[in-house]
Amino acid sequence: MRFPIFASCLPLLAGLFVITLPVLNISSSAAAIAAQAAVEDEARSLRITPVDHILWPDGAPGALGEAPKDQPKVTVYRPLKVTGLAPAILICPGGGYGGLAMDHEGTQIAAWMNRLGLVACILDYRHRGKGYGHPAPMLDAQRGIRWIRSNAESLGVDSSKIGIIGFSAGGHLASTVSTHFDLGDAKANDPIDKFSCRPDFSILCYGVLQFGTSATHLGSQRNLLGNDADPKLIESLSNDKQVTANTPPTFLWHTHEDSVVPPQNSAAYYLALKQNNVDAELHIFQKGRHGVGLAKGISGTQAWPMLCEEFLERHRMLGKTPDEIPGEITAAEK
Repeated sequence: MRFPIFASCLPLLAGLFVITLPVLNISSSAAAIAAQAAVEDEARSLRITPVDHILWPDGAPGALGEAPKDQPKVTVYRPLKVTGLAPAILICPGGGYGGLAMDHEGTQIAAWMNRLGLVACILDYRHRGKGYGHPAPMLDAQRGIRWIRSNAESLGVDSSKIGIIGFSAGGHLASTVSTHFDLGDAKANDPIDKFSCRPDFSILCYGVLQFGTSATHLGSQRNLLGNDADPKLIESLSNDKQVTANTPPTFLWHTHEDSVVPPQNSAAYYLALKQNNVDAELHIFQKGRHGVGLAKGISGTQAWPMLCEEFLERHRMLGKTPDEIPGEITAAEK
């Protein structure tokens, strides 16, 4: 059962977004439980051994040194059971721009995406914990999308089906790439820079999507921009204000109980998408603290991966497995 939250359900007060939500009693359906179990049970059998790729082998722009922390990279997890070209997704773990939650917002998400037939690339981006602020994280994420697109053939990826997912501060990073992008520079000396960094779809999970408001997670803003950032820079990275008609289709979710990054962030971004006629879907669940990842075992909230899968299916962003293509037999099955 689906419980989308539409603009009509979100009474907003000027200046402060105040959301009055009904109690959402989504039962722990067998389908939701099965979806969560599949993430764990099939993770090892549905992917090839992950491989790391340095995004700038000759040194990242603005790098402070040559240590591993100065070398942003993607770790590529490729699904085994996909027929034809697969969609791909860049995964941005959260961590308040001071660290990276690489397990429940990284590798667990890659395993789930592999089960859906997507090539999953976890982004190990620069942040304040490594000595970096803006624009380093944005440049790393933009490069991640370009890198996937430029290597689409070798990865077995459809270059028109490359998306991004982010959690918490990683959600801010994903929303930044979704609202601050270019189509590539045909005259660039670096061949990767010739490719677009616009995602084809975006998934924002309890994201930090507003800067400079009462709903802002100040730790993320300070880690990214410092304590005395120019107000114009703050506004430019309050990404609910940067949405345009060219922002990619977006799936958002949050929890009513999130007191660290309030759900006003997702509500404001959704309303901006709605105003710009961008295809979007927002779910605000009642239960769950901040940072629950796949939300296994949390009543109602654990349905979000299944709802997201439906969103991806509607947008034709799921990989095709041999079981879904009648009459087609792979070499491994012969």
